[in-house]
Amino acid sequence: MESASASNNESTSESIIVLDYGSQYTQLIVRRLRELGVFAIIMPHTATLEDIMANQPKALVFSGGPTSVYDDGAPAIVKGLFESNLPTLAICYGMQLIAHTLDGEVTASSHKEYGKAVLTDRSSDLFKGVDADSVVWMSHGDSVTTLPSGFEVIASTADTAVAAMANTDKNIFCLQFHPEVQHSQDGQKILENFLELTGFSRTWQADHIVETLIADVQKQVGDKNVLLGISGGVDSSTLGLLLHKAIGEQLLPVFVDNGLLRQGELELVSKSLRNLGLPLYVVDAKEQFYKALAGVIDPELKRKAIGKTFIDVFAEKARNLEKTVGEISFLAQGTLYPDVVES
Repeated sequence: MESASASNNESTSESIIVLDYGSQYTQLIVRRLRELGVFAIIMPHTATLEDIMANQPKALVFSGGPTSVYDDGAPAIVKGLFESNLPTLAICYGMQLIAHTLDGEVTASSHKEYGKAVLTDRSSDLFKGVDADSVVWMSHGDSVTTLPSGFEVIASTADTAVAAMANTDKNIFCLQFHPEVQHSQDGQKILENFLELTGFSRTWQADHIVETLIADVQKQVGDKNVLLGISGGVDSSTLGLLLHKAIGEQLLPVFVDNGLLRQGELELVSKSLRNLGLPLYVVDAKEQFYKALAGVIDPELKRKAIGKTFIDVFAEKARNLEKTVGEISFLAQGTLYPDVVES
């Protein structure tokens, strides 16, 4: 569960924003930074300058991405962001985007580089403490061939002349490789060096995120009611407990018994969550689901029938709850981020 904003409490006063340009590793970048004691959050590359700066970031990270800077509609850098003078670490596509935006030159490589490489000619404190033969992970089809004004090459590989570049006066560091992945042997050390170079105190701890999320929920929800569909799985149960801690009885967690559960699952889920202090509204909808699935053989049609029936049952329960508790203003979903995008 990612927060789109950081509260102003002490634990998140030094936040770093990772702008997502479509990389499959964006979540991993955030994880690595949090492991190093910094509160990192993801924002889309389309976020406005106002929204970015509202989080009071101390630095930025540009993620990689699957596109070329020359593709139609290629992700760009929000206008005015460079004028903020925030220290920046740009990775893969992020590096190419900075070069392209600042009038450098990016060209298609003679062959796509995908796999391990060894950095040479390193000339920056960004690589302080990194082994001489340290392996990094490359994954790119374009390369920076002409540096933007004010930048210098700080690392190369056998196949890539500009494997890293920097404008040290503006604290902008760019890497063609991915330091966040395990294949980059000293990637975590490189990320740590960036944080050191940009003055992070690195005092944030993982348990601080609970405080932040609770404060965010309380601020957004106020005295309104929140409806939560809960399955008994890790994602929705964790969200349920977090929301209940934040807003108490304003949370309305609904568990739908669709008649397709494992034996004893309903009893186990109900008992476990109620023992943790979470109120639970259980809806017995077995007959509705059996009726919707009667005679259906095709698996895809079954999936659609189950989904539609769940929505109908859930909506009816929500209407009934509003008659007793008042208006429900928010719907909460506890699930993985890819499922949120899909649904």
